[in-house]
Amino acid sequence: MNPAENYILNQPEPFRSILLHLQSVIELTVPGVDLKYKYRIPFYYIDGRPFCYLNQSQDYVDIGFWNAAHLSVHLELMHTKGRKVMKSLRYKSLEEVNNDILIAVLNDAYAVRDKKFYNGNNS
Repeated sequence: MNPAENYILNQPEPFRSILLHLQSVIELTVPGVDLKYKYRIPFYYIDGRPFCYLNQSQDYVDIGFWNAAHLSVHLELMHTKGRKVMKSLRYKSLEEVNNDILIAVLNDAYAVRDKKFYNGNNS
C-alpha cells in the first residue's frame, strides 16, 4: 500500500470516511489522476503536475486545489483564510459532502489544470 493510502486509512473517524469518500469521487470523476504522497499528505497529480490534495487538520478535512486562482464555480464555499493562493472545500462530517458541488469543482479544476500556478503576477 502506498503512503498516501496509509495516511487515509490511519485517520480516525469521521475523517477516514470523509477521505475515502473524497478519494473515490476524485478517482471516478477526474481522468488520469495519480495519487502520490507529497508534503506529508495525499496529493493528486495529472501528467506529473499537481491537481489537488487531501488533508485532515484539526476537526475537518480539506480538499485543496492547486490552480485555485483559476477556479470559477462555488467560490463562495471555498476556504482561503490564512492562505495566499490555495482554496479548499472543507468538511467536518461525511454528511456535509455534497457530491454535485464536489464534482462541479473537480470538473472546473480539471478544465484549468494546464494553466500556470498563480504567483501574484499573472491574472
